[in-house]
Amino acid sequence: MELSEHIKTANVEDVTLIRPFHPPLKGTLCVTSHHLLFSDRKEEGSRQLLLLLRNIDAIEKSVENLFGYPSYTSKAGPRAQGSSGTVTIKCKDLLVLQLEIPGMEECLNIASSIETLSSLESVREMYPFFYRPSHLSLQGPWGLSSTEQYYKQTERLWDSWRLSNVNSDYSVCPSYARTAIVPREVDDDMLIRSARFRQGGRFPVLSYCHHRNRMVIMRSSQPLTGANRKRCKEDELLLQAVIGGSELGYIVDLRSAQQAQQARMTGGGFESKSCYNHWKRLHRHHERGKVLQESLIKLVEACADSSHSVDRWLSKLENSKWLSHVHSALSTAGLVAECVERDGHSVLVHGSEGTDTTLLVTTLAQLILDPACRTLNGFLGLLEREWIQAGHPFQQRCAHSAHSHARLKHECPSFLLVLDCVWQMWRQFPLALEFSEALLLRLAQEVYASDYGTFLCNSEQERCALGVKENTHCLFQSLLKPDIVEQYLNPLYEHTDLAIWPSVHPQSLQLWTGLFLRWTEHAQNMEEAREEILNIVKENRQRVGPDQTTPTSSTHCETFTPFENLMDELTIF
Repeated sequence: MELSEHIKTANVEDVTLIRPFHPPLKGTLCVTSHHLLFSDRKEEGSRQLLLLLRNIDAIEKSVENLFGYPSYTSKAGPRAQGSSGTVTIKCKDLLVLQLEIPGMEECLNIASSIETLSSLESVREMYPFFYRPSHLSLQGPWGLSSTEQYYKQTERLWDSWRLSNVNSDYSVCPSYARTAIVPREVDDDMLIRSARFRQGGRFPVLSYCHHRNRMVIMRSSQPLTGANRKRCKEDELLLQAVIGGSELGYIVDLRSAQQAQQARMTGGGFESKSCYNHWKRLHRHHERGKVLQESLIKLVEACADSSHSVDRWLSKLENSKWLSHVHSALSTAGLVAECVERDGHSVLVHGSEGTDTTLLVTTLAQLILDPACRTLNGFLGLLEREWIQAGHPFQQRCAHSAHSHARLKHECPSFLLVLDCVWQMWRQFPLALEFSEALLLRLAQEVYASDYGTFLCNSEQERCALGVKENTHCLFQSLLKPDIVEQYLNPLYEHTDLAIWPSVHPQSLQLWTGLFLRWTEHAQNMEEAREEILNIVKENRQRVGPDQTTPTSSTHCETFTPFENLMDELTIF
C-alpha cells in the first residue's frame, strides 16, 4: 500500500494554527507522506511550519457542530454543515500544537491520516530513506569511525588486546557489531562459549582503556548461571585475561543484590565469588524499562501543569523521581571512573541485557575520565561506539515519548537520561566540554524523529539487512560539517587532561529546563540570555585574543569541583 493512500484529505484551507511563542495564524494545512505543512496566507509560498510526522507522539481531536455542541458523529455518519474541529498535536520533543479545522469531515480525515502516518513500523517507509539534501552525499563511509579504526587509533591497546571478527555474520551476538576488541590471549572459540553463557550473547568486550594506567572498562550482559549455579570456564578465563597479573577487578552490577538473586530463578544470575575469585562484585540498583518511562511521563506532566502552586509543582517533580535516576547514573559512573583512575583497577559493567543502563554508565564514566570524549567530535564518536554500534534498541525504546496513549511495550528513555546527565556535567563544568547545550537538545530531538538514519533500527545487524547505511545519511557527519558545527560549539571551552568529577549532591542536580521547559516563556528568556552571553564572550575573544580571556592552565579543574558561577548568573535575566 502506497503511503499516499493513507491521506484522506491532503489540503484544508482556513486552518488556524496555535503554537507557543507565536500569535494564532490562519492559513493552509497540507498533509504529505512524511510531513505536516502549514503555510500562512499573508505571503504566498511562505512556510510557517514543517513538522515531521514521526515527531508526533499523540493527537487528540474534538469536533463541534454549528451550535457549538460537541459532535460524536462516526466516520460513516452524516456531516453537519458549518461544523468544525480541533486537533491537538503532542510531539515527542514535547511541543504541543493546536489546529482549528473548519469542517467535521476534514478534521477527522486529517486526524486519521496523521495517526496512521506518524506510526509507521516499516523502517524503509520512514523519511530518512527519502531525505536527499544537496549538501550531503550517499557516497563514501557512513558514520564517524568503526571498531577497527578505533583500535588502530588507540595504540595503548595493541600489546594486550586484539580485534576479533567472531561476530562477522552476527551469529554469535545479534546485537553486537561485526568486530569487537577482546584480550589478545582469548581465542574466538572461547568467545563463542562465553557468548552462550551471557544473555543475548553479549560476551564481555572492551569499552574503554584508560590513557594513564591502561586499566579498562568492559561491558556485557548478565551471566546465565541459573538456579543450578552453572559455570563457564571460558567466561572465567576471559575475565581473568582482562586483569592479567593484577590482584583485583571490579564487577559493577546495575541491579540490587536481591534483583540479581531473583534473576537466577529465571535463568539469569551473577558472577559468584568462588568462580571469579579475582573480581569483587558491587551492586548499584538502577531502574529501567517501564519504571523509567513512567518517570519521564510524570515529569512531563509536572512541567505542563498550568497551576501556580509551588507546593504542587515541587511535589509532582519529586514524585516523578527523574532526578533520582540522574543521581543514580552519575553516582555509578563516578564509582566506575574512581575504580579505574584512583584505585587502578579494571571494571566490568553489566545489568541484565546490557543494552540500556550498562551503556549509560560506561558512556558517563568515559566522559569523566577521557578528555578526548569531551570534544564535540569525540563525544559524537563516543555515542556512536557505546550506543549505536553497541546495540541499543533505538527503534523499540524511542517508539513513543511522554505523551502517547499507547500501551507501553519496550519504550524507555535511556538515551534521554544519558543526555540529561551530560547536561548536568556541562552545567557544572562549563569550561570542560567543547560542545554546547544546543547539541544535546538537537540529539534529544533527533533520537525520536529524524531526517537521518543514525537512530533507525535496534542493532547493526538490522541496519545492515535494511540497507540503512547505503540509503540514508548519517546525522553525526552532518553535524560536523564546517558550516553547521559552529552553532554547537562551546565558546568557553578550555581543554584539560584532568578527570572531571560531577557533584551528585541534591543541591547540584537541577531540572534540565532547556529540554523539559523548552516551550515555556521561562525557557525562551533563558535561551535569549544564553545567546547574549555567548555573543559577549565571542566579541571579547575577537577583541583581545583567546589567551587573555581564558585561563592559561587547567587549574580551575584541579580541585575536581563544579564551576557553576557563570551559568548561575544567567538567572539575572
